[in-house]
Order: sequence, then structure tokens, then C-alpha cells
Amino acid sequence: MIAICPNPYRDLRCETAQRVAALLSEAGFESLICPIYSGADDGAVPAQLSTGVLEEAAESCSLAVVIGGDGTILEAVRKLHGARVPILGVNLGTKGFMTTLEQDELPLIVQAARGEYKLSRRMMLHVELRRGGETVFCDHALNDAVVHGYGECVKITAWCEGDRMTGFTGDGVILSTPTGSTGYSMSAGGPIVEPDAENIILSPICAHVMGARSFVLDPSRVVTILTELQHGRRAYLSVDGAPGVELLSGDELLVRRARHVTQMVDMGRKSFYELAFEKLT
Repeated sequence: MIAICPNPYRDLRCETAQRVAALLSEAGFESLICPIYSGADDGAVPAQLSTGVLEEAAESCSLAVVIGGDGTILEAVRKLHGARVPILGVNLGTKGFMTTLEQDELPLIVQAARGEYKLSRRMMLHVELRRGGETVFCDHALNDAVVHGYGECVKITAWCEGDRMTGFTGDGVILSTPTGSTGYSMSAGGPIVEPDAENIILSPICAHVMGARSFVLDPSRVVTILTELQHGRRAYLSVDGAPGVELLSGDELLVRRARHVTQMVDMGRKSFYELAFEKLT
């Protein structure tokens, strides 16, 4: 069974999802439409469609076709909870670095349903927030974990397994995977890294020091971020764009390689370098 996962805010009335379902049905494949966001406007998902919940469908599906943009894929990964389901992205967004196909390439989904694709295994991050020596929050990131002051300066100190890496006052810091290197990290001056690589990337955000630079670390490292807040200022932790968790002064963020990966479908249409050139010029 193949899960078709549209973002109803972008795929209005799930028209693209219905086209994908028709293509798969003609090729003899069973599919189920599992909208990613349940809070879409009334009427965005036609009542006559047979729909399901991705979290429940994950146990029996061999492929998830995610229709939207990079944010839709990140939400689908969150709903899959580490299930080993390959994800094929159809771009209805703007940049769509994580998507594989454009709307005019929908027939290729039948090839993917037959297993005719390359598998791209994407490293993820395990994110742990510690307060007073106790773990108060855990999550996993395919793109990044961001500490952000949202307009208020925050003091950041970063260690790599006990060795101080950097310290600065600024808007925050980004801990990114290679997949996330073309997102917020790149906008903050971080490097572009091949998505199949395995690294932890640390990028300061608007640091108030001339020497603040990005670090590209071995995936076996454990990075610790200490946040210090003064004068009633606030800061938040956001993982893959999810709603932020408010930080307190003295909180420690531990970031390491996650035990599981996200499996992305690569149809071999264009290389990462071709995509980067197209989408960044």
C-alpha cells in the first residue's frame, strides 16, 4: 500500500493527490490519501475521498508520496516516528530541496511504486534539552535544531565533548544536518553539504563578534550548547520548524547523531549540484 500525503493548504482540494491515486490505481497499486495537516480549511479535503492517518498507515505502506514543500516533508517525517518508509516528495512549494519530483513528473511515481529508485539515507539529529541536570525535552531533527532569541540577544557557548568550540552573543545558533544545510543554516552563512553526507553543522546566527564561523563536525561528536539569558530576555528551541520550547538561563542543549535515518527516494533525474544551482540562482 502506498500512502499519498498531501498538504491541503498547497494541494487545494487534494487535486494532485487524486491524480497520483489515479495513476497508481491504473498501474495496479493500492493507495490511501493521508493529509499531513488536519487543521486545513473546511472543504480542503473533499468528503468523498477515502482518507487515513499517516501514523497508522506507516505500518503497512511501502512508500509515502508527500505532496507539498520541504516543510510538508518535515511534518511527514515527524508523523512517521522513525518508521522505515521511503519518502518521495512532490514539489508544490518554493525551493523544495528535499522534494524529488515536480508536478509535470507525476507519472514517475509509478516507477517509484515498483521500487525503481535509489535510496538516499539521510542522517538525523537527536536533540535533548537538560535543565538542572534533568532531561525536560527530547526530539529528532531531519533539518535542524535552532536556539533563537527572536530579536533579543542571547549568550551562546558551545562545547564539543568537553572542549569549548565558540562563545558569542547574538540571535542564536543552528545545529544542522547535511539535509538541513541548504535551509536556515545556509541563510546564516553556513556551508552547503551533500545531503547524503554525515556531519553535524554548527552555524551562529548574527553573532556580535567578528570571528564567529560555522563548524562542520564528525557525526560521532556530541555538541553541548549553553544558553545564558539576562535582563528578562527570552529564547526558544525549535526542532525542524516545530513550535518553540522556551529556554531558561543555564539550560543545556545536547545534540548528537540519531540512531535512525530518514529514507528519501531519489529518482536520479538531477544531481544535488544541478538542483542547488537551479534553486539558488
